[in-house]
Amino acid sequence: MSLRPGVRLGVDVGTVRIGVARTDPEGILALPVETLQRADDGSELDRLVDLAREFSAFEVVVGLPRHLRGGEGISAKGARRYARRIADALPGVRVCLVDERLSSNQAHHRLRESGVPERDHRAVVDQVAAQVILEQALEEERMGDHAPGALVAPTTRKNAQ
Repeated sequence: MSLRPGVRLGVDVGTVRIGVARTDPEGILALPVETLQRADDGSELDRLVDLAREFSAFEVVVGLPRHLRGGEGISAKGARRYARRIADALPGVRVCLVDERLSSNQAHHRLRESGVPERDHRAVVDQVAAQVILEQALEEERMGDHAPGALVAPTTRKNAQ
């Protein structure tokens, strides 16, 4: 399968910050966009929705943090919940979860390699992690014959009851 054209957003969900990256319209390059601060009221989701609309994203790829052996913990449950909230907020946009093991480590490594001092990583590492997640999804799509990740369905009234 060749790459589907269009902009995708990549999302690295953390308990304090959410990193956002995007692809170019051809879906070839992944670029860091913004780091959102988590808010108690969840209002950072509004900014994420605005970004999806601003870039006309047809897909949002959310990183699923698994343990090295493949299991899931509290962080994975949080990422799944957040992905569902994105799917609810963006009807008509495909939302999927992709394995993001070691994306933060890769992000720190990239920042060190590019000469960014460790003390300055916090401001951008989540964006770079989202970029890594998005690159993994693009590679999965290039190598496979299907769209990447596990589809996240929006909550329906039936599901919510």
